[in-house]
Amino acid sequence: MQYPSTWLTGSSLGESIAAELRLRIINGTLKPGEVLSENRIAGDFGTSRSPVREALKTLSGEGLITLQRMGAVVNGLSLNDVKELYDVRYLIESFAWKHLAAHPEELIAPLAQSIDKMELAGKHLDVVEFAYQDICFHEIIINGAKHTRILHLWTSIRQIVMTVMLVTTQNILSQNEDKISYVVDKHRKLLQGLESRDSEVIQRNVEEYFSDSFETLHSSMPHE
Repeated sequence: MQYPSTWLTGSSLGESIAAELRLRIINGTLKPGEVLSENRIAGDFGTSRSPVREALKTLSGEGLITLQRMGAVVNGLSLNDVKELYDVRYLIESFAWKHLAAHPEELIAPLAQSIDKMELAGKHLDVVEFAYQDICFHEIIINGAKHTRILHLWTSIRQIVMTVMLVTTQNILSQNEDKISYVVDKHRKLLQGLESRDSEVIQRNVEEYFSDSFETLHSSMPHE
């Protein structure tokens, strides 16, 4: 699988290269300890070394690689790294969901629409669209909270989260229809909690969602 070009609208060449390398690292194509050469990457992507350096700097900042002279070494993304990533996601989203509990009206329709699109993508086994609608659903809530610092925190992990979602979605859609429906229904339950305007119900649903999602993720990520 290649990183979806439609997810990179307006991105620089360096960001596009980073996205593709990030996917290869997270799906296990590039394994921990492998050495990445600037010249080799530039040749593979048909570009100069400048955007490659930009890409490697980005991935280094995410902890996926360690920079060396004229290249880098792959660190990979361990299950503990993923657990920490989901801990941060939980902190961001639990705040956002509770923040919106009193006045969720304007978000109900777009959230429901995103779930419907996710369900349709699942029926067509469209990995890219399913993962995209999944991330859109969660970003509606995060953006809806209208909290600048929370948004900055989300932005700092967004690219890794999107890539992890793409990898795990590919696994989910390769299973039976019941598993796909189960994932869609988890999102419906989150929406139902928000519609209740009950902060305790919302919090319980968010906790359940993230606990279950990490278990799904654990079984879907490549193991060393």
